Amino acid sequence: MASEDSSPAVAADEPDPLVEREVHDVRVVIDRDLCVGFGDCVTEAPDAFDLDDEGVAVFTTPEASIKSCLLDACASCPVDAITVFEDGVAIIP
Repeated sequence: MASEDSSPAVAADEPDPLVEREVHDVRVVIDRDLCVGFGDCVTEAPDAFDLDDEGVAVFTTPEASIKSCLLDACASCPVDAITVFEDGVAIIP
C-alpha cells in the first residue's frame, strides 16, 4: 500500500525557491517565488544583490556590503521576498 504524501510535488530539476546566505552575523533568505523583480534591493545594495536573467533577486557579494546597507536593502523589498534572521528570529520583514 502506497503512503499518501500531502506535500506539494516538486520536480527534481526545479531549483529551491529559497536561497540563503550567512553574512554579517545574520541569515538572509531570498524567496525567489515571491520576488517580482522591483529591484529595490539592488538599488539599496548593488554589491549584495542583482537581478538574474529572469528578473529575480540573487546574491552577488553581500559580504562586501556594509551591514546597514544590506539590512536597508532587505527591508526595501515591497513584497517581503527577503527575510533577515538574527539568532533564529526574523528581524526583517
